[in-house]
Amino acid sequence: MTDEAFWITGADRPSRWLVTCDHATNHVPGWVGGGDLGIAAEDMARHIAYDVGAAGVAAHLAGLLDAPAIFSNFSRLVIDPNRGEDDPTLLMRLYDGTVIPANKHATPDDKLQRLERLHRPYHAALGALAARHPDRCICAVHSFTPRLKGRAPRPWQVGVLYSHDDERLGPPLIAACREQGWITGDNEPYAGHLDGDSIDRHALKPGRPNVLIELRNDLIRDEAGQREWAARLAPVLTQVLVQAEV
Repeated sequence: MTDEAFWITGADRPSRWLVTCDHATNHVPGWVGGGDLGIAAEDMARHIAYDVGAAGVAAHLAGLLDAPAIFSNFSRLVIDPNRGEDDPTLLMRLYDGTVIPANKHATPDDKLQRLERLHRPYHAALGALAARHPDRCICAVHSFTPRLKGRAPRPWQVGVLYSHDDERLGPPLIAACREQGWITGDNEPYAGHLDGDSIDRHALKPGRPNVLIELRNDLIRDEAGQREWAARLAPVLTQVLVQAEV
């Protein structure tokens, strides 16, 4: 895998939708610790390193919506593209019980290099892609683990996250998902807005309609599940966008 900060599919597709996948991969660039953050391979395969299955769902969903899509090409443990530059969790030192040695000892220069080579190029590309359509809507695709260590199981199949500063698509999408019979979280398994996160930066501040979809990752671990959930979500998103008249 290359050390480019992102990849894009369907840049010229005509849809209003732009599909984003902030945590697409667990890749560690070779210039960061020789490609090793100092944690076990089984930890790098967990949700702490990336959103398991989200990239496949995002790719299939974008194809069904005839929409462009952008994917980060670095692990969230290297630097989290879904955090603002001044967020204290930008470089996670401890995540779901795992200490991240390469971040525990990271210097300000290490942080700046990761910002300049990964975080900032990703957001520059996302911003440019968003601006290519005058009426852009953003759909961010993420996934969540069925259970954090020491916590209760999470019952939701789907979580719809949104800011109360913009409720044009979030609540209608929750209602539409529940009509399908899906166990759907309303800003669950966690609240849907952080200052400086991707949606805040590219949707809320410019005034673009937006929604963030979280899928429980045991449902989308393989390609069949990814295709299935993309096929389920595409018509619901299309319907909600039409009915919202935004």
